[in-house]
Amino acid sequence: MALVLVTGAASGIGRLAAEGLARAGHDVVVHARSADRLPGDLVRVGEVIGDLSEADAVRGVAERADRFGAFDAVIHNAGVIDGPDVFAVNVVAPYLLSALMVPPARTIVISSSMHRSGTPDLANLDVARPEVRRRPYDDSKLFVTALALHLAVVRPGALAHAVDPGWVPTRMGGAHASDSLDEGSRTQEWLATAPVEEIDPRTGGYWFHRRTQSPHPAVLDPSFQAELIEMLAHHTGVVLPQDG
Repeated sequence: MALVLVTGAASGIGRLAAEGLARAGHDVVVHARSADRLPGDLVRVGEVIGDLSEADAVRGVAERADRFGAFDAVIHNAGVIDGPDVFAVNVVAPYLLSALMVPPARTIVISSSMHRSGTPDLANLDVARPEVRRRPYDDSKLFVTALALHLAVVRPGALAHAVDPGWVPTRMGGAHASDSLDEGSRTQEWLATAPVEEIDPRTGGYWFHRRTQSPHPAVLDPSFQAELIEMLAHHTGVVLPQDG
């Protein structure tokens, strides 16, 4: 039995992942922006509430999540597709949670195939103004994928992976999305709880439907990873702890 935190669990693939993990007998802590967004029938052992677009609220989420103990897995699922909070929710929040929480045994971030259209140019990046970027959502998914693969390097005793759930018919994906909603959460559920010997590569994978794929080359580039992490540390004032 694993203790798993799922952010953005009120709807979409976050809710599906939380439900699937609970059905499998795992202890699930769910996160939502506000308590009234959480369905009453969503099985969980606890919940943490906070707006991930606000750094102080993210700090509160990290503090309250740690009260449940060290997590076996954290699934960074919460995300937005447009608007002024794209970088804050999609990138800064996973960074802060990774930096502030007791490190989990496994970290899974939700990426997107659209990360391949992102630009790795971090020069003059203004995290507070995503609208100045050509494709801010794509960029945000490029950055968070690089974060996951950086964690795989600097925390070798743990596991860290990125998952493309596909273009699925959720509120974010839209009704005409062509990929399977049922498959949209299964890979992250599996990565969070499967025996380690079943996961190949053990860490640092970019996954789609339980198969690894090649991500944008930048996310594997140590210099890009380092530049991104330095930028996030400067922006937040919080340094990402490492081990090993």
